[in-house]
Amino acid sequence: MTKNIEFYFDFISPYTYLGHKRIKNEGVGIKFNYKPILLGGLHKLWNITPQAYIEPKKEFMIMDCEMVSKKFKIDFIFNSKFPLNTIKLMRGCLILENDQLKKYIELVFDAYWKNNEDVTDNKVLSKILNQIDIKLEEFIEKIEKNDIKEKLKKLTSDAFKKKIFGAPTFVINNKNFWGQDRLEYAIEEFNSTS
Repeated sequence: MTKNIEFYFDFISPYTYLGHKRIKNEGVGIKFNYKPILLGGLHKLWNITPQAYIEPKKEFMIMDCEMVSKKFKIDFIFNSKFPLNTIKLMRGCLILENDQLKKYIELVFDAYWKNNEDVTDNKVLSKILNQIDIKLEEFIEKIEKNDIKEKLKKLTSDAFKKKIFGAPTFVINNKNFWGQDRLEYAIEEFNSTS
């Protein structure tokens, strides 16, 4: 019997930010297991051109995210520097645990998609890390270790093997639910087996 819903995510995706915020509001009482992946790496494995590089899709994505955020009363600003590289931030998810990790995920998502900040800027990153009591130098040293790099690659490769092709994706009972708008279906699946 499944005890949680897996949530495959990358900070680079505005839809993942919206999914994360919806989990906080609608997923009360359900354990979500956050699984960091590198969306760009996943797209390469599937030979997918990201929406950011197809102008009409990017324009639609901006409009769509604004519409969804308004409907669910989520504070949202489409980042003016999108797409910002998140590889270091995603590796950061692999060196933190428990409450520190939860707070880090929240702070990074908010910086990127609520506060319109450049999360690749070390000043912004340092401000985030100070709030979880970790120094920028220590963070960088840890995320540059080969085992952390390989772990993120493996998580991305494992997602590919599970036929995941985008973020966010919710997984429960070996069923994939792609997109923030599939949260309710993942919750229904969870409730049907719990």
